Amino acid sequence: MNSPFIFEVAALLRGSALPVLLTQSGPSPTRIGPEMIAIPEGGKVVVEAQIIPLGGGLAVEADVEAQLVGQCSRCLRELTPTKSLHVSEVFSADPDFITGEDAPDDIDELPVVNNDKIDLLQSVLDEAGMSLPFNPVCAQLGYGACENDDVPAPDGESEESEGEEKVDPRWAGLEKFL
Repeated sequence: MNSPFIFEVAALLRGSALPVLLTQSGPSPTRIGPEMIAIPEGGKVVVEAQIIPLGGGLAVEADVEAQLVGQCSRCLRELTPTKSLHVSEVFSADPDFITGEDAPDDIDELPVVNNDKIDLLQSVLDEAGMSLPFNPVCAQLGYGACENDDVPAPDGESEESEGEEKVDPRWAGLEKFL
């Protein structure tokens, strides 16, 4: 299976000084995202990347579009929104690309060009972990209100009187143990 996150960059490393816009699509090689909502393994992914030669490295600005699959953490409704993630990454093609006499010792290691290819997968995994919701809800992803009206609103969002407390139907069966 070819990963849509791997780009061939040999021509850019050996002469081109102009940015190149490349688009690739294919199945995701792994699940990408938090537990409740993610790009599923094998889900279609479209990657549009602008790759800019930097001499001993490459700068990449990429937009990744895919359909997410998950559940609302409040009403457990199936959610399948299309989401776009943006990643920016610099790849080193030369071991001395960033390092040198004046380079700080605590500098983070850059991803490297390996066999004239770059792999954006780790950058996409990091971006998904930072930007996708850990506890998605219907309204947050454009689905409107939750399907099940019996599910109480999250703390701090309800204007119900304090005397009326709705029992969350997902936990109603536990009352017999109290």
